[in-house]
Amino acid sequence: MSTRAAALLRKPGQPERPSLLELFFDLVFVFALNRVSHRLVDDLTERRAVVAEAGETLLLLLAFLILWFVTAWVTDIYDAKAPQLQVLVYVAMLGAMMMAVAVPRAFGDAGLVFAGAYIAVHLIRGLVIVPALHGHEAQRRAAGVLLWFSLSAVPWIAGAILPDPARGLLWALAVAIDGTALLLFYPAPWTLATPQQWPVSAEYISERYRQFFIIGLGELILTTGSAYSDTSFRGAGAVAAFAVAFATTVLLFRVYVYKAGQLLPEALAAAREPSRLIREAFIAHVLMITGVVAVAVGYEIVIRHPFGHTETAWTVAILGGPILFLFGRALVEHAVFARVSRSRVIGALVLAGIAPTMTFVPPLTVAVAAVVVLAGIATADMMRARGKPPERPAVPR
Repeated sequence: MSTRAAALLRKPGQPERPSLLELFFDLVFVFALNRVSHRLVDDLTERRAVVAEAGETLLLLLAFLILWFVTAWVTDIYDAKAPQLQVLVYVAMLGAMMMAVAVPRAFGDAGLVFAGAYIAVHLIRGLVIVPALHGHEAQRRAAGVLLWFSLSAVPWIAGAILPDPARGLLWALAVAIDGTALLLFYPAPWTLATPQQWPVSAEYISERYRQFFIIGLGELILTTGSAYSDTSFRGAGAVAAFAVAFATTVLLFRVYVYKAGQLLPEALAAAREPSRLIREAFIAHVLMITGVVAVAVGYEIVIRHPFGHTETAWTVAILGGPILFLFGRALVEHAVFARVSRSRVIGALVLAGIAPTMTFVPPLTVAVAAVVVLAGIATADMMRARGKPPERPAVPR
């Protein structure tokens, strides 16, 4: 093994908990998720082409999620104390910041800024890591990652140059390429890049997943707190909406962390094929973070407009966010216990079932319905565990 490769790769026995550098990196994503949610709030309240705008916002959100998850895998596999890796984390921070700044006009005159920053982060990372791993088998794996991001760079740049609808279609293709490559562990002609070739630490990556969910809740707090502050504390409706938003944030945390969230590291460590659980946990957290962002969108609207007519798109955000969260949370539970609690399924079905009737009640009532369902799920969790020994992971084989 070359000296440069040895200096870059994570050493056996190194601490498997995230460093302050990774937590510093996470700060950018509170701002990034806030810009994404605020963009959708503007679209929904100004009654623009809701479906198209929501699709565009989803593409931007998925780009941020891919960037975060790939960076988390990199800081797991490589030594976070290595100077090259620290520089790469700072580059990723700058790129994410530039992307976030460009979010409001990403499908306008800032498209090249958004796409260029995203591509630059991934290509610079590959151009640094691949040469540094010369003489080590890990170089083939890193080259496969660089290959995939080089391929997706074409539709990213082409989409940034062309106007809608071509931009949306090309960026959807680019996100599909990047997401598929990640889920397949970046296969390449010179290596199958099987999951076993990725020495991911179960303790580290599960801790990073949980931290990213907390980032999502931080964005929810920032969004709802800012919206309530903008009301200048006027009106009983805004007060009630803010209280419901806070209760929802607490309940999302409680439902997430209860048992399966706590035992995720142990489940990954015990799995015969941890890579499969890592993939499942990745999909679960994408769903949950997307759900939390939707909740932030819905509750900002509720705080601003607690009474009056509820638009259909508002209902989708207020109730669809918790539904996405529950689907993701069910995947986490399946990864840990090889089963899904009925309360999660029933809760999601109840929210979906009442959605068509919610356009006849004020937005605040819709939010109260969501918080009641989440409270019921949290209560069911506590009652099911009362008087029983602590449940251990039952990882599917």
